[in-house]
Amino acid sequence: MARIRVLSPVGVVARQSVAVPALPGDLAGRTVGFLDNTKSNFDRLTAGLGELLRERYGVKTVLHRRKANASTPAAPELIDELGKHCDLVFAGSAD
Repeated sequence: MARIRVLSPVGVVARQSVAVPALPGDLAGRTVGFLDNTKSNFDRLTAGLGELLRERYGVKTVLHRRKANASTPAAPELIDELGKHCDLVFAGSAD
């Protein structure tokens, strides 16, 4: 008698609890980071947003960092750098 092996297409989702700090009430004097996922025009969008944040909200410093490509997670070193130097980080994409 032949055996049939049935595989489940349902994957296992790894879950991790992470404490997320509250957003700052005021951006004055803070450092804001942008994590670019390499899609077109994200750099242009965030350059304008960075200037707006400085002018209107008193943001002290804006850091722009770029992932290797859009389809992979950001390198742990990149996440660590942003976490160490930024009070708030925006991750996004544009086209």
